[in-house]
Amino acid sequence: MTRTAKELAEYLGCALEGDGAARVSGVASPASARAQDLIYVESQRHLDRAAASAARCVVIAPGISMSGKILLRAANPKLAFARAAGWLVPPVPIAQGIHATAVIAPSAQLAPGVAVGPYAVIEEDVQVGAGTEIGAFCYVGRGARLGEGCRLYPRVTLYAGARLANRVILHSGAVIGSDGFGYVVEGGKRWKFPQVGEVEIQDDVEIGANATIDRGSLDRTQIGTGTKLDNLVHIAHNVSIGENTVIAAQTGISGSSIVGKNVACGGQVGIADHCEIEDDAVIGAQAGIPSGKIVRRSQIVWGTPARPLDKFKRQYAWFSRLPELAERIKTLEVRTHKKGE
Repeated sequence: MTRTAKELAEYLGCALEGDGAARVSGVASPASARAQDLIYVESQRHLDRAAASAARCVVIAPGISMSGKILLRAANPKLAFARAAGWLVPPVPIAQGIHATAVIAPSAQLAPGVAVGPYAVIEEDVQVGAGTEIGAFCYVGRGARLGEGCRLYPRVTLYAGARLANRVILHSGAVIGSDGFGYVVEGGKRWKFPQVGEVEIQDDVEIGANATIDRGSLDRTQIGTGTKLDNLVHIAHNVSIGENTVIAAQTGISGSSIVGKNVACGGQVGIADHCEIEDDAVIGAQAGIPSGKIVRRSQIVWGTPARPLDKFKRQYAWFSRLPELAERIKTLEVRTHKKGE
Protein backbone atom coordinates (compact mmCIF):
# COMPACT_ATOMS: atom_id res chain seq x y z
CA MET A 1 0.00 0.00 0.00
CA THR A 2 1.41 3.39 -0.97
CA ARG A 3 1.12 6.45 1.28
CA THR A 4 2.64 9.91 1.26
CA ALA A 5 5.13 10.97 3.91
CA LYS A 6 2.55 13.51 5.12
CA GLU A 7 -0.11 10.81 5.51
CA LEU A 8 2.35 8.68 7.45
CA ALA A 9 3.27 11.57 9.72
CA GLU A 10 -0.38 12.26 10.47
CA TYR A 11 -1.13 8.56 11.10
CA LEU A 12 1.84 8.20 13.47
CA GLY A 13 1.51 11.60 15.12
CA CYS A 14 5.06 12.52 14.07
CA ALA A 15 6.57 15.84 13.12
CA LEU A 16 7.46 15.88 9.41
CA GLU A 17 10.67 17.42 8.06
CA GLY A 18 10.92 17.42 4.26
CA ASP A 19 8.78 16.64 1.23
CA GLY A 20 5.34 15.54 2.43
CA ALA A 21 4.34 14.42 -1.07
CA ALA A 22 7.04 11.72 -1.26
CA ARG A 23 5.61 8.23 -1.73
CA VAL A 24 6.28 5.43 0.77
CA SER A 25 5.19 1.87 -0.05
CA GLY A 26 7.14 -0.51 2.17
CA VAL A 27 9.49 -1.04 5.12
CA ALA A 28 13.01 -2.43 5.18
CA SER A 29 16.37 -2.42 6.89
CA PRO A 30 18.77 0.33 5.79
CA ALA A 31 20.93 -2.16 3.88
CA SER A 32 18.10 -3.62 1.77
CA ALA A 33 15.81 -0.59 1.45
CA ARG A 34 14.65 0.85 -1.84
CA ALA A 35 13.87 4.52 -2.38
CA GLN A 36 10.19 4.11 -1.44
CA ASP A 37 10.86 2.03 1.69
CA LEU A 38 10.68 3.41 5.22
CA ILE A 39 13.56 2.83 7.65
CA TYR A 40 14.16 3.94 11.26
CA VAL A 41 17.00 5.23 13.42
CA GLU A 42 16.94 4.95 17.23
CA SER A 43 20.42 6.19 18.11
CA GLN A 44 23.44 8.03 16.81
CA ARG A 45 25.39 4.81 16.21
CA HIS A 46 22.96 3.75 13.44
CA LEU A 47 23.15 7.09 11.66
CA ASP A 48 25.81 6.20 9.08
CA ARG A 49 23.93 3.12 7.85
CA ALA A 50 20.73 5.12 7.49
CA ALA A 51 22.48 7.98 5.71
CA ALA A 52 23.97 5.52 3.18
CA SER A 53 20.62 3.80 2.59
CA ALA A 54 18.63 4.23 -0.62
CA ALA A 55 15.51 4.93 1.47
CA ARG A 56 14.28 8.51 1.24
CA CYS A 57 12.10 8.50 4.35
CA VAL A 58 13.36 7.82 7.90
CA VAL A 59 11.64 7.55 11.26
CA ILE A 60 14.17 9.12 13.62
CA ALA A 61 14.51 10.02 17.28
CA PRO A 62 14.47 13.67 18.39
CA GLY A 63 17.83 15.36 18.62
CA ILE A 64 19.50 13.34 15.86
CA SER A 65 20.50 15.29 12.76
CA MET A 66 20.45 13.85 9.25
CA SER A 67 20.61 15.63 5.93
CA GLY A 68 19.28 14.53 2.56
CA LYS A 69 16.35 12.51 3.96
CA ILE A 70 12.67 13.08 4.74
CA LEU A 71 12.39 12.76 8.51
CA LEU A 72 9.52 11.64 10.72
CA ARG A 73 10.36 12.61 14.29
CA ALA A 74 9.14 10.06 16.88
CA ALA A 75 9.92 9.69 20.58
CA ASN A 76 10.00 5.92 20.04
CA PRO A 77 11.15 5.34 16.45
CA LYS A 78 10.97 1.54 16.65
CA LEU A 79 7.34 1.64 17.82
CA ALA A 80 6.41 4.21 15.16
CA PHE A 81 8.13 2.06 12.53
CA ALA A 82 6.18 -1.03 13.66
CA ARG A 83 2.90 0.87 13.47
CA ALA A 84 3.80 2.17 10.03
CA ALA A 85 4.64 -1.35 8.87
CA GLY A 86 1.20 -2.59 9.90
CA TRP A 87 -0.38 0.21 7.86
CA LEU A 88 1.85 0.02 4.80
CA VAL A 89 2.20 -3.77 4.60
CA PRO A 90 -0.99 -5.39 5.90
CA PRO A 91 -0.80 -9.17 6.45
CA VAL A 92 -1.49 -11.46 3.51
CA PRO A 93 -4.96 -13.04 3.78
CA ILE A 94 -4.98 -16.55 5.26
CA ALA A 95 -8.23 -17.41 3.50
CA GLN A 96 -10.74 -15.64 1.27
CA GLY A 97 -14.38 -16.56 1.16
CA ILE A 98 -15.61 -20.03 2.09
CA HIS A 99 -13.68 -22.68 0.19
CA ALA A 100 -15.74 -25.40 -1.50
CA THR A 101 -13.87 -28.14 0.37
CA ALA A 102 -14.45 -26.70 3.85
CA VAL A 103 -16.72 -28.82 6.07
CA ILE A 104 -19.01 -26.58 8.12
CA ALA A 105 -21.74 -27.95 10.39
CA PRO A 106 -25.27 -26.62 9.78
CA SER A 107 -25.52 -25.22 13.32
CA ALA A 108 -22.24 -23.27 13.08
CA GLN A 109 -22.73 -19.50 13.01
CA LEU A 110 -20.31 -17.51 10.86
CA ALA A 111 -20.57 -13.72 10.98
CA PRO A 112 -20.16 -11.55 7.86
CA GLY A 113 -16.68 -11.48 6.41
CA VAL A 114 -15.53 -14.80 7.86
CA ALA A 115 -13.14 -16.68 5.54
CA VAL A 116 -12.52 -20.44 5.68
CA GLY A 117 -9.73 -22.16 3.75
CA PRO A 118 -9.51 -25.53 2.01
CA TYR A 119 -10.37 -28.65 4.02
CA ALA A 120 -11.01 -26.78 7.25
CA VAL A 121 -13.56 -28.41 9.58
CA ILE A 122 -15.96 -26.38 11.74
CA GLU A 123 -18.16 -28.51 13.99
CA GLU A 124 -21.61 -28.06 15.53
CA ASP A 125 -22.55 -24.98 17.56
CA VAL A 126 -19.36 -23.06 16.75
CA GLN A 127 -19.62 -19.27 16.64
CA VAL A 128 -17.12 -17.23 14.59
CA GLY A 129 -16.95 -13.42 14.75
CA ALA A 130 -16.82 -10.98 11.85
CA GLY A 131 -13.64 -10.84 9.79
CA THR A 132 -12.02 -13.93 11.30
CA GLU A 133 -9.87 -16.02 8.93
CA ILE A 134 -9.53 -19.79 9.34
CA GLY A 135 -6.77 -21.34 7.28
CA ALA A 136 -6.49 -24.61 5.39
CA PHE A 137 -6.86 -27.85 7.38
CA CYS A 138 -7.82 -26.08 10.61
CA TYR A 139 -10.12 -27.91 13.00
CA VAL A 140 -12.60 -25.98 15.19
CA GLY A 141 -14.31 -28.28 17.68
CA ARG A 142 -17.91 -28.37 18.82
CA GLY A 143 -19.09 -25.32 20.73
CA ALA A 144 -15.90 -23.28 20.24
CA ARG A 145 -16.21 -19.48 20.23
CA LEU A 146 -14.02 -17.19 18.12
CA GLY A 147 -14.28 -13.41 18.31
CA GLU A 148 -13.80 -10.82 15.60
CA GLY A 149 -10.68 -10.43 13.48
CA CYS A 150 -8.94 -13.63 14.59
CA ARG A 151 -6.34 -15.26 12.32
CA LEU A 152 -5.87 -19.04 12.40
CA TYR A 153 -3.00 -20.14 10.20
CA PRO A 154 -3.16 -23.57 8.52
CA ARG A 155 -3.48 -26.68 10.70
CA VAL A 156 -4.51 -24.98 13.92
CA THR A 157 -6.62 -27.18 16.22
CA LEU A 158 -9.23 -25.83 18.61
CA TYR A 159 -10.71 -28.52 20.82
CA ALA A 160 -14.40 -28.47 21.74
CA GLY A 161 -15.44 -25.45 23.77
CA ALA A 162 -12.26 -23.40 23.29
CA ARG A 163 -12.77 -19.64 23.65
CA LEU A 164 -10.92 -17.01 21.65
CA ALA A 165 -11.68 -13.31 22.10
CA ASN A 166 -10.95 -10.69 19.43
CA ARG A 167 -7.91 -10.36 17.16
CA VAL A 168 -6.25 -13.54 18.42
CA ILE A 169 -3.50 -14.90 16.15
CA LEU A 170 -2.73 -18.64 16.19
CA HIS A 171 0.19 -19.85 14.09
CA SER A 172 0.39 -23.18 12.32
CA GLY A 173 0.25 -26.28 14.45
CA ALA A 174 -1.01 -24.55 17.60
CA VAL A 175 -3.31 -26.77 19.68
CA ILE A 176 -5.75 -25.08 22.05
CA GLY A 177 -7.79 -26.99 24.62
CA SER A 178 -6.13 -30.42 24.70
CA ASP A 179 -6.33 -32.50 27.90
CA GLY A 180 -4.01 -31.65 30.76
CA PHE A 181 -1.52 -34.16 32.14
CA GLY A 182 -3.38 -35.29 35.24
CA TYR A 183 -3.59 -38.81 36.73
CA VAL A 184 -4.41 -40.50 40.03
CA VAL A 185 -2.40 -43.57 41.06
CA GLU A 186 -3.89 -46.69 42.63
CA GLY A 187 -2.23 -50.07 42.81
CA GLY A 188 0.39 -49.15 40.25
CA LYS A 189 -2.21 -48.03 37.72
CA ARG A 190 -2.78 -44.43 36.63
CA TRP A 191 -6.38 -43.30 36.36
CA LYS A 192 -7.06 -40.23 34.26
CA PHE A 193 -8.23 -37.26 36.32
CA PRO A 194 -11.10 -35.35 34.63
CA GLN A 195 -9.98 -32.76 32.09
CA VAL A 196 -13.31 -31.05 31.49
CA GLY A 197 -12.56 -27.38 32.22
CA GLU A 198 -12.25 -24.43 29.86
CA VAL A 199 -9.55 -22.56 28.00
CA GLU A 200 -9.92 -18.84 27.37
CA ILE A 201 -7.68 -16.73 25.16
CA GLN A 202 -8.33 -13.01 25.58
CA ASP A 203 -8.00 -10.08 23.13
CA ASP A 204 -4.88 -9.48 21.04
CA VAL A 205 -3.04 -12.62 22.11
CA GLU A 206 -0.56 -14.14 19.63
CA ILE A 207 0.45 -17.79 19.95
CA GLY A 208 3.37 -19.25 18.02
CA ALA A 209 3.70 -22.31 15.83
CA ASN A 210 3.27 -25.70 17.52
CA ALA A 211 2.46 -24.14 20.88
CA THR A 212 0.06 -26.14 23.06
CA ILE A 213 -2.38 -24.88 25.67
CA ASP A 214 -4.32 -27.37 27.81
CA ARG A 215 -7.86 -26.82 29.00
CA GLY A 216 -8.45 -26.62 32.73
CA SER A 217 -8.99 -29.88 34.57
CA LEU A 218 -12.10 -28.67 36.43
CA ASP A 219 -11.59 -24.92 36.20
CA ARG A 220 -10.07 -22.70 33.50
CA THR A 221 -6.78 -22.09 31.72
CA GLN A 222 -6.56 -18.40 30.84
CA ILE A 223 -4.21 -16.29 28.69
CA GLY A 224 -4.55 -12.55 29.34
CA THR A 225 -5.04 -9.70 26.90
CA GLY A 226 -2.02 -8.76 24.79
CA THR A 227 0.13 -11.71 25.88
CA LYS A 228 2.51 -13.18 23.27
CA LEU A 229 3.70 -16.81 23.26
CA ASP A 230 6.56 -17.91 21.04
CA ASN A 231 6.80 -21.18 19.09
CA LEU A 232 6.84 -24.47 21.01
CA VAL A 233 5.56 -23.05 24.29
CA HIS A 234 3.49 -25.38 26.49
CA ILE A 235 0.89 -24.11 28.96
CA ALA A 236 -0.56 -26.80 31.25
CA HIS A 237 -4.02 -27.09 32.78
CA ASN A 238 -5.37 -24.42 35.15
CA VAL A 239 -2.52 -21.99 34.40
CA SER A 240 -3.39 -18.30 34.49
CA ILE A 241 -1.25 -15.77 32.59
CA GLY A 242 -1.84 -12.03 32.98
CA GLU A 243 -1.88 -9.23 30.46
CA ASN A 244 1.00 -8.27 28.16
CA THR A 245 3.32 -11.07 29.23
CA VAL A 246 5.89 -12.44 26.74
CA ILE A 247 7.14 -16.03 26.80
CA ALA A 248 9.96 -17.21 24.52
CA ALA A 249 10.29 -20.53 22.72
CA GLN A 250 10.40 -23.95 24.42
CA THR A 251 9.19 -22.67 27.76
CA GLY A 252 6.91 -24.98 29.73
CA ILE A 253 4.56 -23.92 32.52
CA SER A 254 3.17 -26.69 34.72
CA GLY A 255 -0.33 -27.02 36.10
CA SER A 256 -2.01 -24.45 38.35
CA SER A 257 0.83 -21.93 38.15
CA ILE A 258 0.02 -18.22 38.02
CA VAL A 259 1.99 -15.79 35.87
CA GLY A 260 1.26 -12.09 36.35
CA LYS A 261 1.13 -9.07 34.07
CA ASN A 262 4.09 -7.78 32.02
CA VAL A 263 6.26 -10.79 32.87
CA ALA A 264 9.11 -11.71 30.50
CA CYS A 265 10.25 -15.35 30.22
CA GLY A 266 13.34 -16.27 28.24
CA GLY A 267 13.66 -19.39 26.12
CA GLN A 268 13.57 -22.90 27.62
CA VAL A 269 12.33 -21.76 31.03
CA GLY A 270 10.78 -24.51 33.12
CA ILE A 271 8.12 -23.48 35.65
CA ALA A 272 6.92 -26.31 37.91
CA ASP A 273 3.41 -26.70 39.30
CA HIS A 274 1.70 -24.26 41.67
CA CYS A 275 4.28 -21.51 41.20
CA GLU A 276 3.50 -17.81 41.20
CA ILE A 277 5.37 -15.31 39.05
CA GLU A 278 4.31 -11.84 40.12
CA ASP A 279 3.85 -8.81 37.85
CA ASP A 280 6.86 -7.38 35.96
CA ALA A 281 9.20 -10.25 36.87
CA VAL A 282 11.91 -11.36 34.43
CA ILE A 283 12.85 -15.05 34.14
CA GLY A 284 16.18 -15.62 32.40
CA ALA A 285 16.64 -18.21 29.67
CA GLN A 286 16.78 -21.86 30.84
CA ALA A 287 15.85 -20.91 34.39
CA GLY A 288 14.11 -23.56 36.48
CA ILE A 289 11.38 -22.57 38.95
CA PRO A 290 10.74 -25.31 41.57
CA SER A 291 7.24 -26.32 42.63
CA GLY A 292 5.42 -23.78 44.75
CA LYS A 293 8.05 -21.04 44.42
CA ILE A 294 7.04 -17.38 44.31
CA VAL A 295 9.04 -14.97 42.15
CA ARG A 296 8.32 -11.53 43.55
CA ARG A 297 7.18 -8.47 41.65
CA SER A 298 9.84 -6.94 39.35
CA GLN A 299 12.43 -9.52 40.44
CA ILE A 300 14.97 -10.77 37.88
CA VAL A 301 15.93 -14.43 38.35
CA TRP A 302 18.27 -16.83 36.56
CA GLY A 303 19.62 -20.33 36.85
CA THR A 304 18.31 -23.65 38.18
CA PRO A 305 16.95 -23.47 40.77
CA ALA A 306 16.17 -19.86 39.90
CA ARG A 307 17.72 -17.22 42.14
CA PRO A 308 18.08 -13.42 42.02
CA LEU A 309 20.31 -12.34 39.15
CA ASP A 310 22.98 -10.69 41.35
CA LYS A 311 23.32 -13.87 43.42
CA PHE A 312 23.45 -16.00 40.28
CA LYS A 313 26.28 -13.86 38.87
CA ARG A 314 28.33 -14.15 42.07
CA GLN A 315 27.85 -17.90 42.25
CA TYR A 316 28.59 -18.37 38.58
CA ALA A 317 31.84 -16.44 38.94
CA TRP A 318 32.92 -18.92 41.62
CA PHE A 319 31.73 -21.93 39.60
CA SER A 320 33.87 -20.84 36.65
CA ARG A 321 36.94 -20.76 38.93
CA LEU A 322 36.45 -24.25 40.41
CA PRO A 323 39.21 -25.96 38.36
CA GLU A 324 41.80 -23.40 39.50
CA LEU A 325 40.56 -23.56 43.09
CA ALA A 326 40.72 -27.36 43.03
CA GLU A 327 44.36 -27.20 41.91
CA ARG A 328 45.16 -24.77 44.73
CA ILE A 329 43.52 -27.06 47.26
CA LYS A 330 45.48 -30.07 45.97
CA THR A 331 48.72 -28.08 46.26
CA LEU A 332 47.86 -27.03 49.84
CA GLU A 333 47.01 -30.62 50.75
CA VAL A 334 50.38 -31.83 49.43
CA ARG A 335 52.23 -29.12 51.36
CA THR A 336 50.28 -29.83 54.56
CA HIS A 337 50.90 -33.55 54.20
CA LYS A 338 54.66 -33.01 53.78
CA LYS A 339 54.84 -30.74 56.82
CA GLY A 340 53.03 -33.34 58.90
CA GLU A 341 55.51 -36.13 58.04
